[in-house]
Amino acid sequence: MQSSSKDEWESPGAAQADAGIPAVGSPQAGVPQAGVPQAGVPQADSSRKEEAPSFVVGIGASAGGLDAFGRFFASMPANSDAAFVLVSHLDPTHASMMPDLIRKQTAMDVRQVTEGMRVEPNCVYIIPPNYDITIVSGVLHIEQAGVDHPRVPIDIFLRSLAEDQKEKAICIILSGTGTDGTLGLKAIKAELGMAMVQTVDSAQYHGMPRSASKTGLTDFVLAPEDMPKQLIAYMKQTDRRKAPQRSATQEKLLEGLPEIIEIVGTTTGHDFSLYKKNTICRRVERRMNIHQMESASRYVRYLRHSPQEAEALFKEFLIGVTSFFRNPEAFETLKHGALADLLRKKDRDEPVRIWVPGCSTGEEAYSLAIIIQELMDEFQVHHEVQIFATDIDDMAIDAARTGVYPAGIAADVSPERLKRFFVRDEETYRIRKEVREMLILAAQDIIKDPPFTKLDLISCRNVLIYMDGELQRRVLPLFHYSLRPGGILFLGSSETIDGFVDLFSKVDRKWRIYRRRPSTAARAEIEFPVSFMRRRLVELKGRGRLDIGFPQAVEEARSKRRRGKKT
Repeated sequence: MQSSSKDEWESPGAAQADAGIPAVGSPQAGVPQAGVPQAGVPQADSSRKEEAPSFVVGIGASAGGLDAFGRFFASMPANSDAAFVLVSHLDPTHASMMPDLIRKQTAMDVRQVTEGMRVEPNCVYIIPPNYDITIVSGVLHIEQAGVDHPRVPIDIFLRSLAEDQKEKAICIILSGTGTDGTLGLKAIKAELGMAMVQTVDSAQYHGMPRSASKTGLTDFVLAPEDMPKQLIAYMKQTDRRKAPQRSATQEKLLEGLPEIIEIVGTTTGHDFSLYKKNTICRRVERRMNIHQMESASRYVRYLRHSPQEAEALFKEFLIGVTSFFRNPEAFETLKHGALADLLRKKDRDEPVRIWVPGCSTGEEAYSLAIIIQELMDEFQVHHEVQIFATDIDDMAIDAARTGVYPAGIAADVSPERLKRFFVRDEETYRIRKEVREMLILAAQDIIKDPPFTKLDLISCRNVLIYMDGELQRRVLPLFHYSLRPGGILFLGSSETIDGFVDLFSKVDRKWRIYRRRPSTAARAEIEFPVSFMRRRLVELKGRGRLDIGFPQAVEEARSKRRRGKKT
């Protein structure tokens, strides 16, 4: 297979040039415009009832990608029942030769995408030059790329793929410069999809594979020609888990879950026994699919003897959705409402204290820092700002400390904010020092570590959703304790304060913004995190309760392992 032609692909320098985040622009001759019928260009009939593919595989590449595409499809059977969407940084000034070149490597039907084309099994879809592509309800949509930001067509497609296909989404990152695809990979993993990345030593250009691998979220790192075998095995294993077999597997998983939680806790020091069991089961099941294991008991045996797998499962438990200004309207509502009111009432020498538990890689915490700085500029005031950004994932905290993010954040951050609060470094953006210094980053577990106090705002938008009711009933009174009188609680769109209306009043129902109520009853409900879970287990055992369920089962699994070690 020949290496990529510079006429077909952007050079490494061109791949870094500004060519736009999705925005409808002027039509380009010979290329279909998004959503607009073109003379002489057939429009796809999306009303046809086609068979849906078992999986949709998004494959991204830039410089050096044509060689990698060829090596992949030369080894990929034509009857996998998956659909493949190829997204690349094609030179917009040249008609794409890629469809013809890919046809030489596969017996699958190869199509250049037109607006409204529905994905079908055993077909390969190729993005037209200078267009961005998304997928909604299995239908592909194209828009001509704009010129305001660095192009990130791979991130754009993969993020839409994650939202549309959920666990049926697969992403593959191949050779290329820059960081395009990294944020898309994170989105795929957050929806329980699968991620493959080309090995750096097999790639002509290392930027994209290296950036994707640094996330720590990749499932397989392989040369392109080795990917199809693993891909087929994964798809067969995952697709095999359908009712009623999947129900039977989940029943067995529930039986083995206490020991799984205990092993992860012993390895990492973190207890997931009061997290939602269905969520934990889905994460464990995904790891079983990666290892092609159908038996829950077999996976438990494997986990016992593999600290590396226990760490990988721990990371799997932590994967969540995060981005700058996630739900932008929520941040604007917070900024112009509760936060603006807070700053107006602050004395000039008073600090602004905020806690962001479960901050992941820092996007949410930095988003808050940005809007606070904007408000201080607007009001012409200055306060010391202390944003305590915490997470139980040490790697995520380390990433947040660097304050460096892929170019794809331009899809979430306005051009004005990028210019004001970030420094562009080739294919990344770095948070400016004035914003970075507002954050105090630390590893912390809200389940077992003491909370912060005298806070003006707690932003917890991606944590409570994973906790069961028992744990939420402990955490929310702690938040009430941590906030100053009148302090603000900012939750995610799927999280509520149900059962605690005496502790918090609603500020904005839609975006889950609440204000702390004065309440003496709250103090009686507080159980401080330090060792409270173990104390609770001992208390329940002392009462002779036989129906306390999952937490006791975890403790029994721990005792069993301790007895086994002694013998």
